[in-house]
Amino acid sequence: MVQEIPMVEFKDVTKFYLKSNQPAVEHISFKISKGEFCCLIGTSGSGKTTLMRMINRMNSVTKGKVLVNGQDVKTMNAVNLRRHIGYVIQNNGLMPHMTIRENIVLVPKLLKWPKEKLAGKAKELIDLVELPESYLNRYPNELSGGQQQRIGVVRALAADQNLILMDEPFGALDPITRESLQKLVQNLQRRLGKTIVFVTHDMDEALRLATKIVVLHDGKLIQVGTPEEILHHPANKFVKDLIGEERLSEAKYETVKVKNVMTAPVKINLGASLTDALTLMKEKHVDTLLVVDDDNHLKGYLSIADLQRKYPLVSTVSDILRTVSTTVGPDEYLRDNFSRILSRNGQYVPVVDANEKLIGILTRSSLVNVVYEKIWGDKNTLKNQSAKKAN
Repeated sequence: MVQEIPMVEFKDVTKFYLKSNQPAVEHISFKISKGEFCCLIGTSGSGKTTLMRMINRMNSVTKGKVLVNGQDVKTMNAVNLRRHIGYVIQNNGLMPHMTIRENIVLVPKLLKWPKEKLAGKAKELIDLVELPESYLNRYPNELSGGQQQRIGVVRALAADQNLILMDEPFGALDPITRESLQKLVQNLQRRLGKTIVFVTHDMDEALRLATKIVVLHDGKLIQVGTPEEILHHPANKFVKDLIGEERLSEAKYETVKVKNVMTAPVKINLGASLTDALTLMKEKHVDTLLVVDDDNHLKGYLSIADLQRKYPLVSTVSDILRTVSTTVGPDEYLRDNFSRILSRNGQYVPVVDANEKLIGILTRSSLVNVVYEKIWGDKNTLKNQSAKKAN
């Protein structure tokens, strides 16, 4: 059986910067397979960005080799290499004097794609991140920070690159926007099968996104593994401290996925009347309803307070719709969502599939049940324990 060539491989890599006696990274060796989401994580100065920038030759290699698709990057034309690797940075890197359309197709244009193909690619990619096509004619300063970063993400896909480098792309964003973009990138990676190398200092982010985590400290490789391996078998105290006591405690829930504990949502169609909404609330004994379109795509939510204020000034659900700020996917681990739900004022978070279709809700009560069983066991176990104590 022929072994597949890794998308990226570091072979005993060391990097010295000029005027420094200390290596930025030292004797680093690991592989990134095609289709993996690899997070490089460590404290400031650990060498994670230095390492990532060696892949597209923005940093040179002092000793050792960096291979992309089995080829030593030192032997490749640097400009051509970079044009075939997507790159996303923290401040999005959009050209302020160019329209969004021009920004998206910048690299394909340099690769001399025909005009018709450029136009089609720009429309395809802005649709992919659910922004209006009219935004193609706007300039970056006319978009919010989160919208600009969405454009930065799809620009890295514009030339059909299979390898994407992301250098702390969401670090400057607010928590809600950051969470939304994490979900976007995760869904795109799964749907398109791209290989992503993602630099972060946030262990929550790494555990949520990665299929492989590389832990670095003081320029040295400390541990490589899946999120589960890192959580359950941290290599040393540094890794334990990086994970944090709360994360280590929540690791016991790692086998439980959202789909295992989600419940049926109470939902209403976008075009329904407010009378229909009030009737459904009364029937189901709830004070909020999730709102979907005819294809069951989640569009927002409606609360009894909003209904009371607006009725009878408006007539349909769509008139008083509010945006849902947080959703989870069915295959996400419960460990990644405990804090998100418990820290929210609401009692539940909607569960949507990769196409944003509503399939369930994750409630606080479902989390309580899981914690109860994990700590004390199920009812039969408790009865047996009580019987033993009585005897």
